[in-house]
Amino acid sequence: MISEKDLSELEKIPLEERISRVENLLKDKESPRAFELGLLLALKMGQEIREKKPLGSKSGDLVASWSGKYPESIVEEAIASAREFMLNPAKIAEKIKAGLQKQEADADMRQHDSGNGEVENG
Repeated sequence: MISEKDLSELEKIPLEERISRVENLLKDKESPRAFELGLLLALKMGQEIREKKPLGSKSGDLVASWSGKYPESIVEEAIASAREFMLNPAKIAEKIKAGLQKQEADADMRQHDSGNGEVENG
């Protein structure tokens, strides 16, 4: 999973290296989350814009390659996530932070629950 730390570190490095890092994080995953695919798509789209290439000239091939690998719902959600990245990056950052905080809270709750394994004698 791509963490908040991964995202904050990505902001500090050049776009091409960001793309490479996200591709490396995803290359061995059998079922990446739509959000993760959307991040890669948004970076590829940003690269096209920066290079003044038509939008979709590279990113379209990426999406086409997903069609055979992942369910259509995941691909559609990845496209929607990429759009959100492009239009509302701050909103996405807040969603990531909230999701990570929820994961941490859930992990703390599971750890707490497993520590209370006392059995009452009836």
